[in-house]
This record gives sequence, C-alpha cells and structure tokens, in this order.
Amino acid sequence: MVIEDRIEQAREAYERTVYMGDISALVDAEKALDAVEADVALARGKILHARFQNATGDAGPPPAENPAELPLFERALELYRALGDTRGEAEALFWIGCLHQFIRRDNETAVPHLERSCRLAAETGDKWTQSEALRHLGIAAHAANRLDEAHEQLEESSRLRRDTGNLPGVASNMIGLAYIAAAQNRRTEALATLDEARAIALAHEAHAIVRHIEQARTTI
Repeated sequence: MVIEDRIEQAREAYERTVYMGDISALVDAEKALDAVEADVALARGKILHARFQNATGDAGPPPAENPAELPLFERALELYRALGDTRGEAEALFWIGCLHQFIRRDNETAVPHLERSCRLAAETGDKWTQSEALRHLGIAAHAANRLDEAHEQLEESSRLRRDTGNLPGVASNMIGLAYIAAAQNRRTEALATLDEARAIALAHEAHAIVRHIEQARTTI
C-alpha cells in the first residue's frame, strides 16, 4: 500500500467513525499511519546520514553527528517491530549498526545490530539490506584483523549487490577487498582490484567512489 492509500484509509476511518459511529476501521488506519511514520523516520535518518558521509570528504575537522539521526532510526525500528514488519526491522537495524560503526567508530555496539539485520534480511529475501549488513560486518572483521572473514563477507556482499544491480556498490566493496589483499602481502592483486573497481565506478558515474579508489591507491 502506498503512502497516499494509507492517508486515505485514515480519512475514511475518521468519516466512518464521526458520521456512522463505526470505529471498526480505526485500528487498521492507525497501523497504516504507523507504517507511514516508520518509512518517513527511516528516510529522514538516511538523509542525515548521507549529509554526514558527504561531509567526511570535505577539508577541515570531521563533521559532528546530528543528534536527530539515531532517534529516527530507533523510532523506525520500534514501529516496524510493533507492526510485525520484519523486512523494515532488518533495514532499521542495519542503519543503527551503520551509525555506531561509521559515525561513532564503535564496532562493539554496531556488530550485534548488523548481525541481526543480516539474519532478518536473509529470512525476508531482502538482498539490499543483507548486502549492506555483510559489507559492514566485513569492515568490522577487517578492523579486528580477521582478514579471511572480512574477505568472505565482502565477497558475499558483492555477489548480492550484483544480483540487485548495485554495481557502484560492488566497486566500493572492491576497495575493501584491495586493502585486505594488501594486508595479506598481495599488493599486485590489490592494485588490479582497484583498477577494476575504478572502471566500474567510472562506467556508472560514481565519482565519490572514484575518489576513494584513488585515495586507496596512494595508501596501498
């Protein structure tokens, strides 16, 4: 059901109650509005996260966390759980985990959220969320120097991203795979991986990914 339909459902429930004394539709209308609120909260949180991520590429001091972001994701999670929307729950859990990892640099807090997100996404067939959770679990494993585990998770994330047509995301994962290869003394393979990633990113006009690739090339 699209947002407009859910709003219309609430209007009709109101009119049935006021004019006919029939309150039977109010509960379903409230649930529909809860679904709208959850979707909007998640979308607003993602916009704030995108602003933070974009600001990390600017010169100067690192950006400050927007205090509204985490409450938005947590509200979405609360509503999705109450609605029994497992797919929505998985995505909200991912974004909570991503915030703790990427913004707060706290893998200890992030990983349980990411692991549950990955499980629920797999159960519901949500390849997009599963691929994102696997990517960030791979990042956590890399940070803990569990390189083989990190490689496996990034490769599986890339497979799912290919399935969903997210080729810029594949290129982004390849940067992580290149860093892992370099850490395992496979520098030639690492540079070849970056070359392939750059070709994919350029083909899809993923200019932010290209910048990350060039930065990785100077580091490896």
